[in-house]
Amino acid sequence: MKLYLDPGHGGTDPGAQGNGLKEKDINLDIALRIRNILLNNYDNVDVLMSRTGDTTKSLEQRTNEANAWGADFYLAIHCNAFNGSAQGYEDYIHSSLSDSSTTATYQNIIHAEVVKLNQLVDRGKKKANFHVLRESSMSAMLSENGFIDNSHDAALMKDPTWRQRVAQGHVNGLEKSFNIQRKQTNDTDTVYKIIAGSFKSRGNADQRVDFLNSQNIESYVDTVIISGETWYRVQAGAFSSRENAERRLTVVKNAGITDAYILSEKI
Repeated sequence: MKLYLDPGHGGTDPGAQGNGLKEKDINLDIALRIRNILLNNYDNVDVLMSRTGDTTKSLEQRTNEANAWGADFYLAIHCNAFNGSAQGYEDYIHSSLSDSSTTATYQNIIHAEVVKLNQLVDRGKKKANFHVLRESSMSAMLSENGFIDNSHDAALMKDPTWRQRVAQGHVNGLEKSFNIQRKQTNDTDTVYKIIAGSFKSRGNADQRVDFLNSQNIESYVDTVIISGETWYRVQAGAFSSRENAERRLTVVKNAGITDAYILSEKI
């Protein structure tokens, strides 16, 4: 399956803004997490992103690139804004499509999986005449992952663990929609997690995540209870392959986190 993954806005176009956040940054973070989950855990999936950094790209450039590449699906990641009072999640397909179309079927599946995990009000499945939905030659969907100018939704957006859950919801929907298969290894019942620090202070854990992300190492905070105490553990990847985990560990250590290690867990 060839996925064209489009984090909306970027560069000179910040998108919606609110509560100290810029939409372009949230879109990119979620999209990178979607890409990493797919490439790390699934076979026969190719992902082309419209941008992997804070760069400017026109809508025409995005759809032209997806069409030329021959993508099977176009997924645009966005956040919403209104007047501070609206909140929740919604997604869109093109307004010309019927409810029985293939694209609508994909929307039904992905929507259901995302709302299982995103802790947002479900605003429903919608249709619109957006450029990326109209000009893409493959099935396309655009998701609006909360309202950045709403205090409730913005508080979630600031949490990297929430952004990881949102990414996982999209991936779960893609897996079901396109029947993509998880990678098979000799130790499929084991996951290898890269732990880049454990802290009793959530603030310290968030600082570590911010540093890793500044080094282009995707990470998030996982809250765990150990001997009755709450710890905030920074995870910088999870792999079904020990070899892939070792490679990521080397990258993390080279970034200066010399006490990072691999945690093996049965699943």
